Amino acid sequence: MAALKFTHILPVIVAVSLMVSGCSMKTDLGQSDLAIAARWHETLPHGGQSANMLSWWQSFGDSSLLQLIELAQNENPDLASAAADIEKARATLASSRAALLPSLDGSGAVDVSGTEGDRANRVTESTTTSGGLDASWELDLFGKNRSKRQAARERLGKQVANWHDARVSLAAEVADDYVQYRACRQLVGIYQQELVSQRETINATAKAVGSGFSSSSDLALAKASAASSASTLTEQKAECKILVKTIAQLTGGDETRVIRLLDKGRSSIPHPKTFNVNRVPADALRQRPDIQSLEREVAASMAEVGAANADLYPSLTLGGSITLSTSTLIGQSAPWSFGPALSLPLFDGGTRRAAVKSSIADYHSAVASYKSGVLSAVREVETALVHVNSTSLRMSDVKDAAENYRSHFTAIDTNWKAGNASLLDREDARRSALSAEVTLIEIRRDATRYWISLYKALGGGWQSGKDSAFPEKNIGSRQK
Repeated sequence: MAALKFTHILPVIVAVSLMVSGCSMKTDLGQSDLAIAARWHETLPHGGQSANMLSWWQSFGDSSLLQLIELAQNENPDLASAAADIEKARATLASSRAALLPSLDGSGAVDVSGTEGDRANRVTESTTTSGGLDASWELDLFGKNRSKRQAARERLGKQVANWHDARVSLAAEVADDYVQYRACRQLVGIYQQELVSQRETINATAKAVGSGFSSSSDLALAKASAASSASTLTEQKAECKILVKTIAQLTGGDETRVIRLLDKGRSSIPHPKTFNVNRVPADALRQRPDIQSLEREVAASMAEVGAANADLYPSLTLGGSITLSTSTLIGQSAPWSFGPALSLPLFDGGTRRAAVKSSIADYHSAVASYKSGVLSAVREVETALVHVNSTSLRMSDVKDAAENYRSHFTAIDTNWKAGNASLLDREDARRSALSAEVTLIEIRRDATRYWISLYKALGGGWQSGKDSAFPEKNIGSRQK
């Protein structure tokens, strides 16, 4: 009889639900597409032997750099934090999936009772045991829970993309600091050589002044130039120490280990093989994990709009319970219940509709963030292309300038030693030669740094749908 009654009641409940659902809001979310240029506007890098972006770090040919990147991938706390965000998103997804399934709770109790006192009031001791099951299942008639599950799934993908973005950014940052350190040490070497030469000049000038062949002003000039170089050398050494500490922070904080790896590495500025930028902007941007993350957030926000809209509809829950009870006084009993429960959102002061509007605003915000991210990504790639091309074009001119300024100084130095040039002319030629050599080191440094920037701007070899599964263990063991 109970089953028959429920069979009659259920169609009525569903009909009422559909009638009330007519008050739901229609949502026009608009378009989230963004027009992207069909080609890059700047000159694409070419020439040299191209390397696969997935194994690009190996093309540096520097084992110390590879070891530092691996240390950072394994021990950097920011990467560990990104991994924790993935686990949190997985837990949220598991919770949203559970909302689609029936829930079953059990309970049990043992109670011993009685009354002591006068014979008229005394109640014999009794023992009561009970156990019960409570079940409920919200029928997801309008897709609220399914939408929440979809949003959770998209946000899991977002966190995985964020983790890959953190890996790419971290590797690029370590490499960038490493390249700066190598250039810094080369500058230290140049300033040290200059200081040694200037101190020799001071000694020679002092002898000439003592013999009456030079004026005291020449000696003052030589000492001033040496002091200036000593100050520059001290500042340059300090910058190198700061870079060491920065690399140590990125790789787990063990500065002694970092210094050991830096001492083992090549003293020259590493220069990688080039890689082809042979994709149109739209395809290139798809391999950026941060863009993938923004896309996932747009999809998650859209799903949350669906969940908020579904909350305007009635909800139907099937519930039931059964309790088994045994007492030494009254015997056994087994009460049970089963039936549907309908919740109708009749009046809530506009709370649910406000939630819909809020979710729509979140969606539009996510779309705006996505568009902004895409535009920024295009700018980063275009800017990196400009820098890569300009440094390539400048390299030969800077080399020629350094060689000719050094030749000019050599000639002036020879004339100065022969007494045919003043110390002031020699110092001017020396400063020009030194400046040109410093510029050459800096442009070699910048050339590699711009390649690293281009590598990062193109997504660092990460590709959506490939190697996107988050590893359970050895988080940083797979370095691209």
